Amino acid sequence: MIRNLLWSTVLATSVTLAHAQTTEPPHDHGAATHDHAEHELADGEVRKIDLAQGKLTLRHGPIASIDMPPMTMVYKVAQPVWLKGLKVGDRIRFQAAQIKGAYVVTQIEPAH
Repeated sequence: MIRNLLWSTVLATSVTLAHAQTTEPPHDHGAATHDHAEHELADGEVRKIDLAQGKLTLRHGPIASIDMPPMTMVYKVAQPVWLKGLKVGDRIRFQAAQIKGAYVVTQIEPAH
């Protein structure tokens, strides 16, 4: 009887420990697991604004998030309302992404 009680206790403890190991969320110990390029802002200069189409022509530096070298290019804008506060010649900082085959400005702010 003592032997059965001992085995029952060992078995119950093993099941509890195994369950705790499989359900515990992973720990992040500060390791850099995210690509910082996704969050970096690129430098650009507004060359043309197309309010009707929600597009912006930018002369820009490299854009790490989409692996693009410096160039002048037309982008769609995620929120066309952002275009209303811009004028040709403005210097900006922005993020861009490739969405459904199109290059899209997903964040924009004035350059400091």
